[in-house]
Amino acid sequence: MKLQRLQERLGYTFGDRRILIQSLTHKSYDHENLQDLPLALRDNERLEFLGDAILDVVISDILLENFPNSHEGQLSKMRAAVVNEKTLAEISQRLQLCECIRLGKGEERTHGHTKPSILSSTFEALIAAVYLDGGFNAVYPVVRHLVAPYFAEEQELMAFYDHKTQLQEMAQAKWKIAPSYHLKNTEGPDHAKIFEVEVRLKGSVLASARGTSKKEAEQNAARAAIQTVSTI
Repeated sequence: MKLQRLQERLGYTFGDRRILIQSLTHKSYDHENLQDLPLALRDNERLEFLGDAILDVVISDILLENFPNSHEGQLSKMRAAVVNEKTLAEISQRLQLCECIRLGKGEERTHGHTKPSILSSTFEALIAAVYLDGGFNAVYPVVRHLVAPYFAEEQELMAFYDHKTQLQEMAQAKWKIAPSYHLKNTEGPDHAKIFEVEVRLKGSVLASARGTSKKEAEQNAARAAIQTVSTI
């Protein structure tokens, strides 16, 4: 029933459920249960590799369509802002992918099904599974539907920029110096840590922010700092 509901949310029904199940199998489960199978059939790591490439192609095509006047550098930044761990983990949560991921006992104990790294890599594997099961004509509308909210909510180019890159470009243009990021504090249990990071420029703190990973906290701090730099 969980797999059926997942396919309904995905908007795609698999002809071969074996490839679907493999895409949901983390390497920790493989190490404990599937060592007798050939490497290509044990877990989703190889599918993750393929799924990453497929997402790059589909998102690139959508960007070319939506932003006909953007140059290659801008398009690359926008793609990176969509195809990243945070965004893919968010999509995985919308799909309730955590219900279906097969984990080893160790990862289950540490709440691996909620980790952004596992959610995002499983999503990439799932996209590869759709491609292998139904071809490019099947996977394209699935990806387009799932990423559509990220394009519908923000139509301005700058909204898709990587905030750290944008802040660095602004600082370099104004003062010929790059900002630096410093971990200020961490709190919470290992499976649900919160990181606080501050961004500094020329010895002064521009902003600080929190996130569920150091990278996310840095991005949030950069976004806040952009507002400060814009007024200087």
